[in-house]
Amino acid sequence: MVLPKAVRDGLLKIAKEKKLFLEGNLLKIIEPGTDDPAFAEYLKICKERDISSRKKRLEVTKQVQSQNTALAHAMGEKETLMLNLQHALEQAEDAKKEAEQLRDAAMDDLDLLQKRTQFELINIIVKVALVIIISVGIVVSIMYLFAILYGRETQIIGSTWSNLLGILLTNAFSIVGTIMGVKYATDKH
Repeated sequence: MVLPKAVRDGLLKIAKEKKLFLEGNLLKIIEPGTDDPAFAEYLKICKERDISSRKKRLEVTKQVQSQNTALAHAMGEKETLMLNLQHALEQAEDAKKEAEQLRDAAMDDLDLLQKRTQFELINIIVKVALVIIISVGIVVSIMYLFAILYGRETQIIGSTWSNLLGILLTNAFSIVGTIMGVKYATDKH
């Protein structure tokens, strides 16, 4: 397609004054004509600028595509890291719960061991106290019995025996009551 002389002159004037040139597929169908070397030079410059512009656009497109690919890859890695982080957080929570359960079990075992030890100690104290009380009662009763059998004065030993048995019984009940009170106070209901 050959453009009229007025159009060619107008394009040359725009290029010279405003530095605007034709570009795109339109350049493929415009012919310079044989009588206008200035317009032929103009079309040559337009084609070179068009090729350069297309190369730059292609480079920018490739760069954008490369960046988009890198961004998509980075997003995939970020997603993987987030999933791994979430999994690690869940594992930490599970480990924390397990540690709390182990601590609670250990505290329960310690409490049970302390109660068992206290119960055994209470049993030993009660048995020793009862043995002492019974032993003193038997010894004093035997002494009182010998005094009666041998005809000795039993007035003093009788009242002593009676007082001593009363004191021993009172102390025995006091010990048992105190131990039972301590045991009841330390039990958790």
